[in-house]
Amino acid sequence: MTEKSKIYYTLTDEAPMLATHSFLPILKAFTRSADIEIEVPDISLAGRILANFSEYLRYEQKVPDALAELGELATKPETNIIKLPNISASVPQLEEAIAELQEQGFAVPNYPAEPKTEEEKAVNKKYAKVLGSAVNPVLREGNSDRRAPKAVKNYAKANPHRMGVWSADSKTLVARMSDGDFYGSENSTSVEKDGKFRIVFYGNDGSEKVLKDYAPLKAGEVIDSSVMGLAALKTFVGEAIAEAMEKDVLLSAHLKATMMKVSDPIIFGAIVETYFKDVFEKYKDTFAEIDINPNFGLATLFEKISGHPKEAEIRSDIEKTIENGPRLAMVNSDKGITNFHVSSDVIVDASMAARSRRREDVE
Repeated sequence: MTEKSKIYYTLTDEAPMLATHSFLPILKAFTRSADIEIEVPDISLAGRILANFSEYLRYEQKVPDALAELGELATKPETNIIKLPNISASVPQLEEAIAELQEQGFAVPNYPAEPKTEEEKAVNKKYAKVLGSAVNPVLREGNSDRRAPKAVKNYAKANPHRMGVWSADSKTLVARMSDGDFYGSENSTSVEKDGKFRIVFYGNDGSEKVLKDYAPLKAGEVIDSSVMGLAALKTFVGEAIAEAMEKDVLLSAHLKATMMKVSDPIIFGAIVETYFKDVFEKYKDTFAEIDINPNFGLATLFEKISGHPKEAEIRSDIEKTIENGPRLAMVNSDKGITNFHVSSDVIVDASMAARSRRREDVE
């Protein structure tokens, strides 16, 4: 007997989930006459949280790890997956989802942003699988076809995005490092035979720390490495801040912290610490006392100083720094949320295109 054809239609979040309520019934009706089965695996943020923390749940609350199952299926040529857009979960979105699940009776643990105990480290490691662009790297491992249908291409050609009017006197500049960055230090090599590799950090004091233990390499594979100097990064950021001030343009940072979950928060932290250099130097002891990490941005800083005897003083100095510095791009100007609040608020592949269309003077 011929096996029934199947299409996997993913359940995700927000607008795509709302669209699913109207589109999925149509899809099911359309494919029913062709004897095609539609399966709806849940790869939403909430679904991924529950799948990764089944040991905290009652039996009837447990759900399968749909993303892992789809990851295996994606490597098979006969698999058809309709993958709807999903959110690249930021820490605030993750925390909101956790709180909502807890309110509904799911005893998932809180997210330990800065884990101290072994238990917190284990929980943090699990949540790392859920944060950011956790879906795309899994589903794109296989025979992913991202080509747009011809009708969609023709429509885009006939109805292009409207672009802002750009003139030769525009002051907008995409600032970039000239040395000391990942691009300048990149090295790669082709592997001639099967082997393995690991990543080790060697400190100036002779210490060694294994960052990634042995992983396999196949003959013919290319392995690549690069490094960014933190001092060079901070020097570059300082120069960009001064240039934005001189040219009177908005200063903004564009990263991909939802995908580059290790490097980009560190880069973001260096930008925040450099912009608020005087604040971090003045309150060095206070920030050490309450464990302030610039990588988490102003949002976490404001949370940690809440109720502290120096809260008003610190907030005042931060406001003065912003007032006396170059104008900052805002995520939500009504609420005073700057580009420096959360590393994942501004995502480069979306933000740069939007700025180009609107034509804004920025650096």
